[in-house]
Amino acid sequence: MDSHRTERLTEAIFEELSEIIGYEMSDPRVASAAVTGVFISPDKRHVQVRIGASGEPDMEEVLAALEHAKSFLKRELSNRLDMFRIPELHFEADLAARIGPRLQQIHKRIVKGRPRDAAETE
Repeated sequence: MDSHRTERLTEAIFEELSEIIGYEMSDPRVASAAVTGVFISPDKRHVQVRIGASGEPDMEEVLAALEHAKSFLKRELSNRLDMFRIPELHFEADLAARIGPRLQQIHKRIVKGRPRDAAETE
């Protein structure tokens, strides 16, 4: 289909899932979870949802909670989006969200020209 339509659909699913997970779910396991990316398959039957979490939550518990709430999430999406078929949701942990702060720290060290540890240079 049209790539513009796919892009609009991806953005709509991203926005709605972000709102539902961030503000409407009462499960404490997903309190710190946020949608970081949505990727839709070419046939629009499957959606890969990447989840990041702030702090140090157990990502397995967060993903288990979202898997448990999958029917609720699909029902809410069907109420909010005018689609013929709501795609199947697949959740995965966003590893970039976990290593992002560490990469920023490494980047700062590279820019400053400082080695990892001053003892290593001597």
